[in-house]
Amino acid sequence: MRIGWTEVLVILGIVLLLFGAKRLPELARSLGKSIKEFKKGTHDLTDEDKDEKDKK
Repeated sequence: MRIGWTEVLVILGIVLLLFGAKRLPELARSLGKSIKEFKKGTHDLTDEDKDEKDKK
């Protein structure tokens, strides 16, 4: 099941109504930072896993 353009527009409209236009950039910035930290954490875990395999 795919999400179409109309569903995306409805979701964006609801987000805009809930948070307001002034807080949207702040919300997007914090979401981007969270995703970056999550990717960094998963990358660190895979590096540790590779190091453990190399030691064995």
